[in-house]
Amino acid sequence: METALQKVVEKRSGKHSEQDKVGTLLKKITAIVYDSLSIIIFIGIWEIAPRVGWVPQTFISPPTIIVSTLWELLVSGILIKHIGVSLGRAVFGFVCAAVIAIPLGFFLGGWFKLFERILTPVLRLLGEVNPFSLFPIFILLFGIGEVSKISMIFWVCLWPILLNTITGIKNVDELLIKSARSMGVGGRTLFFKVILPAASPNIFHGLKTSSSVAFFMLIAAEMIGASSGLGWLIWNAQTNYQIPILFAATITISALGLFMNYLFVILERKFISWKENPAEY
Repeated sequence: METALQKVVEKRSGKHSEQDKVGTLLKKITAIVYDSLSIIIFIGIWEIAPRVGWVPQTFISPPTIIVSTLWELLVSGILIKHIGVSLGRAVFGFVCAAVIAIPLGFFLGGWFKLFERILTPVLRLLGEVNPFSLFPIFILLFGIGEVSKISMIFWVCLWPILLNTITGIKNVDELLIKSARSMGVGGRTLFFKVILPAASPNIFHGLKTSSSVAFFMLIAAEMIGASSGLGWLIWNAQTNYQIPILFAATITISALGLFMNYLFVILERKFISWKENPAEY
């Protein structure tokens, strides 16, 4: 009797667990639909509007045509070539900025605080200068070749990383440092175990901001005196009135920007495991 009762209970509990799984799955699907609803509606209107004549198709291409053009550019290898050129310029300028800005930020924020106090107003002023207004200066100094483009990217990436690193070092809790020193921790161990982890959230914020800004600056830089790259592809498509290619290149740039941001979010979660739910900028 007890065995039969147990079997009935187990069957009912199994049914309940299956129902709970189905209910959880439906909730997830519903949440995805709600989150994607605005995008689906936007793409639907975008597809319909040029085809029914609400907007001229010569100015705005439907998404299906853009996707088709994107696929053709990928298959032919043209898009891969331009992506490689643009990424090479962006990554090189970004890495150069990070290599200089992070150590300099540690020195100014940690060891030379008086010097940092004197320099901070000038650094913030330079960081706020519109980089597009500096185009003529970079071209005058470095010409229209690769050096000027990488220098522009380096310039816009330098300031967010530097200023965020300085802020991160200044915001390190003094009590943590004193506690570590009281336990005999000093030198490299103090730096790598206490100071660097405490300043890491601000540093990652600066890196993410710089990676986003680098792409915007790169596209503008490649429109001046370039013969390859996504920026040149957009400029060439605009000049030759190839609207589907223009939209395809623009979407590619947006996808690359999202990918870079997602990459830094993953790195932040990996290296700052002690921080709960790192903010996605």
